[in-house]
Amino acid sequence: MSISVKIHPSAVIDEGASIGSGTSIWHFSHVCSGALIGEKCSLGQNVLVADNATLGNGVKVQNNVAIYGGVTVEDEAFLGPSCVLTNVTNPRSQVSRRSLYEKTLIRRGATIGANATIVCGVTLGRYCFIGAGAVVTKDVCDYGLVLGTPGKLIGHMSRHGHRLNFGENNQATCPESNYNYERTGDSVRCLDLDEESALPPELSTGTLTYDSLKQ
Repeated sequence: MSISVKIHPSAVIDEGASIGSGTSIWHFSHVCSGALIGEKCSLGQNVLVADNATLGNGVKVQNNVAIYGGVTVEDEAFLGPSCVLTNVTNPRSQVSRRSLYEKTLIRRGATIGANATIVCGVTLGRYCFIGAGAVVTKDVCDYGLVLGTPGKLIGHMSRHGHRLNFGENNQATCPESNYNYERTGDSVRCLDLDEESALPPELSTGTLTYDSLKQ
């Protein structure tokens, strides 16, 4: 473990956990043996990262989140307070299914809102946005905006977290970054920056509220 990792004295880090440099782990959290956590992550209060769970770089996990075995979280994803992840579709206390954990993939830059539930076995696409309290039972496309119970795709969000309003040419512009996006069916891509590229420094700090930029 890197000496630059910041761990609160109340946190429990099991031997065999891998934690990258610049990561912070806060009060009463537990990282199990076999967990893989990248660099510059932030784990809030009362977070569990189980064995065979993987977090990339720059992942932010808010308070009261359990990341179970079989869950992979890619770089710069955001997991909101008390969101729920699962790893077995049909759990029974009487039947052990530890060898049957189902895979859940949370792609780069995805956001999961507070109290949302992600049923195991799905993929959340890059930069998708899951609203607070939504229940996701199927795959979500890149940049997809999902709200409700059960969750439904109702639109798309930019990398800066703003609704994309597509015109007749199936293109839209983010009001904060001015990046342009193109839609083909439910599929959306950014025309100005590769999805795997980091934001430039001048666009990495927000200066305007969401309401002030509503389209």
